[in-house]
Amino acid sequence: MTDVEWAVVRPLLPVPGCMRGRGGQPEAYCHRAMLDAIGYLVDNGIKWRAMPADFPPWDRVYAFFRRWRDHDLVREFHDRLRGQVREKAGRDAQPTAGVIDSQSVKADAVVGVDSRGFDGGKLVNGRKRHVVVDTLGLLQGVMVTAADVGDRAAAHVLLEQVATIHHRLALVWADGGYTGSLIEHCLATFALVLAIVKRSDNVKGFVVLPKRWIVERCFAHLMRSRRLVRDFERRIASAEAMVYWSMIGLMTRRLGRPLRGRE
Repeated sequence: MTDVEWAVVRPLLPVPGCMRGRGGQPEAYCHRAMLDAIGYLVDNGIKWRAMPADFPPWDRVYAFFRRWRDHDLVREFHDRLRGQVREKAGRDAQPTAGVIDSQSVKADAVVGVDSRGFDGGKLVNGRKRHVVVDTLGLLQGVMVTAADVGDRAAAHVLLEQVATIHHRLALVWADGGYTGSLIEHCLATFALVLAIVKRSDNVKGFVVLPKRWIVERCFAHLMRSRRLVRDFERRIASAEAMVYWSMIGLMTRRLGRPLRGRE
């Protein structure tokens, strides 16, 4: 991170327990060094043990990552950053609309058979990332499953999680794979309108569909992070945390630069 980015990010970090009068040993390494180390790993796709000597020892960085993952601090930090980015763009901190979709990626050999599957539509043996993004393409929620899990089955769980956290969410756009009883379930259970954006049967070739391109832009960003091109994580919780870390890097860069265009 640059000094400008760190100045914006630092107030949003969770405060350690030792600084809130809760006792405990002070942390040995600066949060800035830890965030940079994890960001380097996600962006360049290295192994934990291949952490460059410029950063803290790899086991300390992994312990930091594991602690944030297990205590849900990575999502909390991500949501604070998203609120700042939305306010900088002239939006309310809490989104009212979103887009849902899924992305199948191949899994590495370390991924066990209990958390991987075969996606017959994409012909991918691995895992599937189900995400909900806002109208700026920023992540609202992510759930990683085996690739053979259907989109509608995963959406029942993911939309419940997102609706619980984002109380103002009222509209979600989706593709034709989310039709059926899911529409009535969302309206009756979460007071959430699930709008299906379908592709016209008369159109041939590639066509940019309204609203659905937003989530595709999020997937494109994730695939620029080499750690996410293939799923290397043994645990599903780690795979979800890696997605959050990739988006944290994107939002940190947005907060550290002047506002441009439609951002």
